[in-house]
Amino acid sequence: MHRFWIGTALLLSTTCCLSHSLAAQPPAPTLIPLAPITFDTSKQVLRAPIQSIQPFTVAGEHGVLVGQQDGVFESWILPVKLISHFTIEADVEGYGVPIDVNPQSAAIEVRPDRTTITYSHPAFTVRQIMFSPANALTGTGPIVLFQFDCLHPTVFTFRFTPELKWMWPERNEGIPGAEWAHTDPHNPTSPGLYILHTDYPNLAAAITIPGAEPGIMAPYQERPQFHPLELRLRVDPSQDQNKLYPLLMAAGITPATATNAALTATLAQLNAQIPALYAAHAESWRNLLAHSTSISTPDATLNEAFQWAVISIEQLKTQTIPSQSSPPLPLSAACHPERSALGAPSSASAGDGVSGAEGPAFVSCAASSTPQASPQVPETALVAGYFTSADSARPGFGWFFGRDALYTLYAVNGYGDFSLAKSELEFLIHRQRADGKIMHEYSQTAAAIDWQAFPYMYAAADSTPLFLLAVADYVRASGDTAFLTAHRDAIEKAWAFETDPAHDTDHDGIYDNSQGTGWVESWPGAMPHQEIYLALLDQQGSSAFASIERQLNDPAKSSEASKRADLIAQTINAEYYDSQKSCYAFATNPAGTPNSPVDRTTTVYPALAWWDPAKPILDHPDDCLRQFAASALNTDWGLRDVANTEKIYDGLSYHQGSVWPLFTGWAALAEYRGNQPLAGYQLLMENANLTRAQDLGADTELLSGDFFVPFGRSTSHQLWSSAMVITPTLRGLFGISIDAQSKSITVNPHLPASWDHAEIRNLRIGPDTVDLAFTQTHDSTTASLRSASAVKLRSDDLHASTTASGSLVFPRFPVEIGSLFDPPLPGNRTQSFRVLDQQRSEHKLTLTLEGPAGSDAQLPLVLNAMNLNLRAEGATLPTASNAVPHAPGSSPMLHIHFPPGAGFQTQTVILTW
Repeated sequence: MHRFWIGTALLLSTTCCLSHSLAAQPPAPTLIPLAPITFDTSKQVLRAPIQSIQPFTVAGEHGVLVGQQDGVFESWILPVKLISHFTIEADVEGYGVPIDVNPQSAAIEVRPDRTTITYSHPAFTVRQIMFSPANALTGTGPIVLFQFDCLHPTVFTFRFTPELKWMWPERNEGIPGAEWAHTDPHNPTSPGLYILHTDYPNLAAAITIPGAEPGIMAPYQERPQFHPLELRLRVDPSQDQNKLYPLLMAAGITPATATNAALTATLAQLNAQIPALYAAHAESWRNLLAHSTSISTPDATLNEAFQWAVISIEQLKTQTIPSQSSPPLPLSAACHPERSALGAPSSASAGDGVSGAEGPAFVSCAASSTPQASPQVPETALVAGYFTSADSARPGFGWFFGRDALYTLYAVNGYGDFSLAKSELEFLIHRQRADGKIMHEYSQTAAAIDWQAFPYMYAAADSTPLFLLAVADYVRASGDTAFLTAHRDAIEKAWAFETDPAHDTDHDGIYDNSQGTGWVESWPGAMPHQEIYLALLDQQGSSAFASIERQLNDPAKSSEASKRADLIAQTINAEYYDSQKSCYAFATNPAGTPNSPVDRTTTVYPALAWWDPAKPILDHPDDCLRQFAASALNTDWGLRDVANTEKIYDGLSYHQGSVWPLFTGWAALAEYRGNQPLAGYQLLMENANLTRAQDLGADTELLSGDFFVPFGRSTSHQLWSSAMVITPTLRGLFGISIDAQSKSITVNPHLPASWDHAEIRNLRIGPDTVDLAFTQTHDSTTASLRSASAVKLRSDDLHASTTASGSLVFPRFPVEIGSLFDPPLPGNRTQSFRVLDQQRSEHKLTLTLEGPAGSDAQLPLVLNAMNLNLRAEGATLPTASNAVPHAPGSSPMLHIHFPPGAGFQTQTVILTW
């Protein structure tokens, strides 16, 4: 009885407070459905039939919807998970049977500004229109609009689970309470809404649909039980046709905004402003896409993938909640490995640690000082990606990652959003540890908790050299040298951390894994001491710092950094080159450690040698490039990190065999910069193909190493995966390098032989915007600027010439190979043939191909001269003589038969003329 009266008193107290707070406020505007809105119809659109279990994401700076294409979703007003398991049921008047609407989902349409799911039934069509405006009202986030086209009056029941959970790892208080309230507490016929509340005054929410009535709400006296909340809406086709019914959602995360009155007022204000919010939201997307870089080529798939990669990245901009002072992390001089103590797999590095039974190992590295204080005002930075959280409070990787963003900034600089790049770099600087280390991971609720007591913020070693690389790239592209002066202290502290002798424990002159994970978070035997991945980043970070100090007019520091870069390159070539495998080893380990001194595992990580090199790093690059293209590493959908010929390979693992679009992007750029454009195009298109493969418009985080299917826990809207369409396209296929200070663009194009044109529009070079056009004839490729600015074109190609108008002309070869990409079907194993290598001389082209044993393949030839008297060895031409003249521009097919045997076999083809 004591507990009963306490509960009743609390309920009555809440009701009284609700009445009092509402009575004290002016009458709130009525919650009403909306007249039809004129939606944007710009050309960027993806349409597809529904695949019910495939994900969708609607992300914005203040909120996100994540769900499945059958329309079931969860809603976040960041950083709070508001509701989940949102479903719809219909009861058509006179029909006699309730209809589960979600299985009726028929089509999905994705645009930059909104996503629409259409449900189709003989008795009705329902459109679920969703967007997440950057200009959202305080306390609101994503907006869902329902449009009904019904034959008969129909009651739609919307069911959902109330969540009211802070994003991981902030503590949560369990299932929230819910009550049905009215905008006018004295008028039971006034519009109603659910108030969700906890036992704490700083967290509450409100949700409703105008005109809806509540569903089941078990009284306190009933046995403890759970029912989803329901909103029941009667739609009359004679009155409601084409009206828009908004799902209104608001959250209060301070005592002032979490009151019933405040939440009710927020919903009313949101209801009234939705048309204006959408109009501004759509206009912002039109402006962004009109001014960001885009490409136009004969390959529509690549054009589309590039544009959607820009959209995908921009959708992951997120505002932080203001910082609240957190207790500083106790610091010591020691670094020690830790394992996650959380129930869910940990997130350090790039993702969930699914590769070990105990969970991944992390390194919690303490220092002698605390990080800088975070700003007390919201900032804008990039989160790593989103995916449904199910019953957890972790929506994929929806928090701020250092290295994810730093790799992505190369793409951001490429498409010209310099304000975003600067904002991200300053976000990381504000969280730089006082000893110079750059953060790895920062939850959206980090400011509200003692985040530094967790082992994640500085768990990775690679964020620090990547920061130096990203700073140098930002300044090259934007010309913002003032950024270097303003943040000189932070930049030089990062360099001091990277070059601290204490962080080179084997004294070989290279920053090693003692300061956190390099790439892998688990490894058979023991964690590696020094990965080639980290060594290559240290080498390139040293070159980047040399460039930075030159611009800061410190020749001594610049020279010292350049010398260090050269010494590291020498050490990499001496210590890591594996003559048995003709490429570079995965890692080195000191004597006395559990692993062998040289870990010879064949991996993708040597591809980092081509990421941002001031000059070539590897002395033996050719066989590495062949390995990246070969089937042991390369599937038809991207690059494994570990070759499937290794004993430790597991295509289901996180670090020993799964496919990451990130790796594919590294390798695509390596192939292009290593003058292997046929392999580069294959890899680039493997990433581009993912734009429509799962979460429409976004590339997923990782896929199986054996079958073309994403992992079940793969974050489907992943930041750096989308970036790895943009960077290899601009810097690889087109061979572009920007220098804003000298107002010059270096161009080394690798256009597919069958293309006759290509164009890059709105290419940003500092304050200037230019269009860059390419034309291909049978004898040359010409690159020309369309701009009134003083920007100049340059090239590293010794055969290039410059015209009087400043265009670059590149001679073409008499015989070229056309590019091919055969998209895999879901569930397929790798089965496409590929070009591993091409070598040229004056009258000779040698190809190394690989394909399934005993299979046949055709490769298009592009002939650019008359009467070549072409001959082929190892393949057959489409004539009996094998030695006939051909007209320029013709495309006969070269026929290849791969040798019998097991697995994939190689075939060498020699063309002479």
